[in-house]
Amino acid sequence: MERENMVKSVSRALDIITLVSMKKGGLGVTEIAKQIDINKSSVYRILSTLVQYGYVEQDEDTGRYKLGYKFLEISSKLLDSIDLRAEAKPFLKQLENETNEVIHLVVYDQGEVVYIEKLEGNETLRMHSKVGKRAPMHCTSVGKAILAHLPSSNVLDILDRKGMALHTDKTITNKEDFMRELADVKRNGYALDLEENEYGITCIAVPIFDHLGKVIAAASISGPTMRMTEDRLKHLQARMLYIGKQISVRLGFESRIS
Repeated sequence: MERENMVKSVSRALDIITLVSMKKGGLGVTEIAKQIDINKSSVYRILSTLVQYGYVEQDEDTGRYKLGYKFLEISSKLLDSIDLRAEAKPFLKQLENETNEVIHLVVYDQGEVVYIEKLEGNETLRMHSKVGKRAPMHCTSVGKAILAHLPSSNVLDILDRKGMALHTDKTITNKEDFMRELADVKRNGYALDLEENEYGITCIAVPIFDHLGKVIAAASISGPTMRMTEDRLKHLQARMLYIGKQISVRLGFESRIS
């Protein structure tokens, strides 16, 4: 019986925390008691305990209770502990199983992308990519997916510093054309590499955002152009947009997620 009561009190405390978190100006004891249908003295005891541990604070002027800064401390520790590669892996495996193509996960670093995960798929495909290798941004779908969500000044700085080397005759090497391409990428939510980095290879990529809404990575599917037809790319668009959102949510990104 005592154990049941302890669990019930924890449950009530969590309910109170949820209620308090939903009201910007905080809530009073009476309002809380009405909403979760327990007596005011019980609510007050739970609130007093939460205040003592820093999870709830009482406003001196209004007497209302609101979330305490302890939650910021905990959330920052959670965010520090999030491992992009580990969080993304189950979603990347899904893509590999569904498509049998090469799946990449990259991060943005100093004007380049760095491959941090590569799933080979079941089909034979020779690609230059490997975990730990760096690649240019202007001619890769993952690079374009990230650049499209950086300020224009940053993008132009990267292009000035890194150049726009011609990798194939389909590589975009004109800044104005490239900036227009990035505007399309941002609007569509995904980026394509139509043999711009390697002949015979077509890729589709989506950006990945962190808890601050900042682009930090990208995921892609790469396959031979003969398999990555226009119809297949259209089919993969929705799937990639979904996967990009799901990985971002796992990293704490909530804005604009529907």
